Amino acid sequence: MATLQFGKTSIDYVIHRVSSKDGIVISVDWTSGVRVVAPDHLEEERIEAVLKKKAPWILRKLAEMRQIKPLTTRHEFISGEKFPYLGRQYRLRVNVEDGVNEVSLTFQNGRFVAAIPSTSSPAWRENQLRLAFRDWYMTHGLTKVQQRVELFAPRLGVQPSKVVVKDQKTRWGSCTKSGTISVNWRVLMAPMRIVDYVVVHELAHILRGDHSPAFWSIVASVMPDYAERKEWLRIHGPTLEL
Repeated sequence: MATLQFGKTSIDYVIHRVSSKDGIVISVDWTSGVRVVAPDHLEEERIEAVLKKKAPWILRKLAEMRQIKPLTTRHEFISGEKFPYLGRQYRLRVNVEDGVNEVSLTFQNGRFVAAIPSTSSPAWRENQLRLAFRDWYMTHGLTKVQQRVELFAPRLGVQPSKVVVKDQKTRWGSCTKSGTISVNWRVLMAPMRIVDYVVVHELAHILRGDHSPAFWSIVASVMPDYAERKEWLRIHGPTLEL
């Protein structure tokens, strides 16, 4: 973590050195904050100069995120509460049962149904239900993501070596050099068109590992409105939490 002093304001940022990169790319994300990708041969002074030039834009984006973040509400995991899946809201029914030693979560008749031990504490129940929901999204979301990969991969002329849904703290998705596509389970809370955007984004990385104009042209070739979907994720991403 490095810090840039801009007037009376300190801007923390993370820098990633990439040998194959020619220019500097600055991104502001609600999970990872300010991220700078720069060539490994570029001097620190040059990077700071670019950051200072972009500081007003960076501060504006950080201010926007501070306004969005309060929208995130922590779930209580009680009966009647709603949970999103692919953009639709489904209610939770919690059954307190004797003789049950652990939490279980299923989806039945259009609602989530949880069974919890009658002897458990409220704090324990909340923690275990949060983990149960995360696991449910990861398990059931994988099938949906694989279906979308099968739809879009042929359109891009690519074939990933593997598709996974996992817990990623700072990314909505990723693509390894070996062609493994990963999608953050939180994306499964968003509407399907946003899931599709993340899938296409990562599939495009099989062809281009950067975020150059050429990369975005690849994304646009199968998703002309990708910018609108990308903006939705930037704005509403903070609400995709348990």
